[in-house]
Amino acid sequence: MKLILTHEVTGLGTPGDVIEVKDGYARNYLLPRGLATGWTKGAQKQIDQIQAARRKREISTIEDARAVRDSLQSKPVVVKVRAGKGDRLFGAVTTTDITAAIGAAGGPSVDRRKVEIGNPIKSLGTHSVKVRLHADVSATVDIQVVPA
Repeated sequence: MKLILTHEVTGLGTPGDVIEVKDGYARNYLLPRGLATGWTKGAQKQIDQIQAARRKREISTIEDARAVRDSLQSKPVVVKVRAGKGDRLFGAVTTTDITAAIGAAGGPSVDRRKVEIGNPIKSLGTHSVKVRLHADVSATVDIQVVPA
């Protein structure tokens, strides 16, 4: 089945990409979650709008992405959360918390969907997260989780 991605899906593509997937995957996962829409000949206008919006949000050149990476890695990012006994958190640190902390530290605005957390952060201390800035550039940012 041919689809147009409306959101980024790891392993498939970015918004505006036309992909070919099996019918069951499209019908049971991508379409119900709103991650894709059906492809038609008239959908080219929609594809152009999605790609234009993506170009506005993305970092355009590799040099700019490297500059953003260097600024992210040079500044300490501190996330303040509620913690209980044994340095365990009430809940987990989310990508939204991380992007807010990056902004509070004076860093550039980062889309929360570009932040990749390996394992859920559920304890105090220093944790590493990956931020995808460009197709070829990603930054590894150390997050310091401290009690509020």
